[in-house]
Amino acid sequence: MTSTTHTAPYTSTVFPLETMDVPGGTETILRGGRHLFPLLATAFAGVRRIGVIGWGPQGRAQAQNLRDSLADTDIRVAVGLRPHSASAADARAHGFTEEDGTLGDWLAVTAASDLVILLIADAALAAHHQEIFAALRPGATVGLSHGFLLGHLRETGGEFPAGHGVIAVCPKGMGDSVRRLYQQGAQINGAGINSSFAVHADPDGRATDRALAWSVALGSPYTFRTTLESEYRSDIVGERAILLGAVHGIVESLYGRFRLAGDDAVTAYERSCENITGPIARTISRDGLRAVREGLDVSGRDVFDRVYTATYGPAREIVAEIYDEVADGTELRSVVLAERRLGARPMSRIGGSPMWSAAGDEVRARRDRRALPVDPFTAGVFIATMTAQIDEFAERGHPWSEIVNESVIEAVDSLLPYMHARDVAYMVDNCSRTARLGARRWGPRFQAAYEQIAYPAAEHPADEALLTAFDTHPAHEALTTAAKLRPSVDISVA
Repeated sequence: MTSTTHTAPYTSTVFPLETMDVPGGTETILRGGRHLFPLLATAFAGVRRIGVIGWGPQGRAQAQNLRDSLADTDIRVAVGLRPHSASAADARAHGFTEEDGTLGDWLAVTAASDLVILLIADAALAAHHQEIFAALRPGATVGLSHGFLLGHLRETGGEFPAGHGVIAVCPKGMGDSVRRLYQQGAQINGAGINSSFAVHADPDGRATDRALAWSVALGSPYTFRTTLESEYRSDIVGERAILLGAVHGIVESLYGRFRLAGDDAVTAYERSCENITGPIARTISRDGLRAVREGLDVSGRDVFDRVYTATYGPAREIVAEIYDEVADGTELRSVVLAERRLGARPMSRIGGSPMWSAAGDEVRARRDRRALPVDPFTAGVFIATMTAQIDEFAERGHPWSEIVNESVIEAVDSLLPYMHARDVAYMVDNCSRTARLGARRWGPRFQAAYEQIAYPAAEHPADEALLTAFDTHPAHEALTTAAKLRPSVDISVA
């Protein structure tokens, strides 16, 4: 079933690295912390100015975290924005100004920086990367927090400019969380968002230390290695599947099913959306995937088993289809084409369906008055879909750190808490354009598969072979290991 690869061991001349046991081998990781901040200037050798291009959620968070972490060095952080950007006022409010040279035109900041971190929207980066590349100073390093641009360059026959390092540091959470948990980390050791890093081009041999320094400066408690290609594939597939798109399909399908079975709107919401974002997510985060099933009584386990084995196959088929379309460039092209088509026009919102308008506020208002138990039907659907994504990533050769972070940890420790505080539809309507387009495209596909294939099949006995595969899955071992490096506090969603 699994054919994961293990990232090659790497070394750092600056940071103390650790070896982590994973199924079938080991991986090298860096455990972060503020005690490493005095090493940042050495790791950033040759970098005296960092330009953060863009002021979206990641740009805002990363610029501030880098500035604060490097405050005791002579490395300056500047924000670059396009002319007449509506974000300029907010950047100034957060301490970046034209007067001190920390805020300016995006191409001017690019030309003056030794490390240029590109955090504008994916479609905008696809449209304007050539201008940015042309403005790079000789030997400057290009930094990314998403591999979308690599996929676009391969699709269009382009390439990164020769002679420039290309690195990535990819936080496994939203920008707001990257900033809030960094701030909590000033008082609570280990608070932060885990990150992956990749080195795509290393002409001067310093790229690994620069990438690790960037991750440490963002406050990442745990940094693991990937490749730029592996990152964009797992990230884009994940947000269309268990991180966002599939979750939307799951809760919409379950809400309708429970309503048809006679539940009132509030009960149906609690058994679907509230169950996933509440007790199911908390149980997985605290005790792992198997603990959800083990916490059920005998009748509940029977329901879970039938639903899990009925859902796994249809969910796996869709995850595989998404992966194929990401790998061959179809999904990336759809994002670029949608940006051209939509332009500045607003995208319609999905939060107007009866599920979101009828029950969400009332459910959230009564949380303190009752302890919601895990619903076995809902748990079976969710965990089957999560396991399907894990297995697809494993078969495609992703390393275990990436698999469990992109399929489990980011879901239960980053995104589902936000969905719990607001709702799933809010997340879909307020995430990045790339994620939003993908969730809107694939969420209904998952919903149809659940309603038309999985739920009818759940009336039949469970597939014992699939249950055995789940019980003995190597993901449990990988998740147990990775959970030891989980941020020390829950994510802030205020």
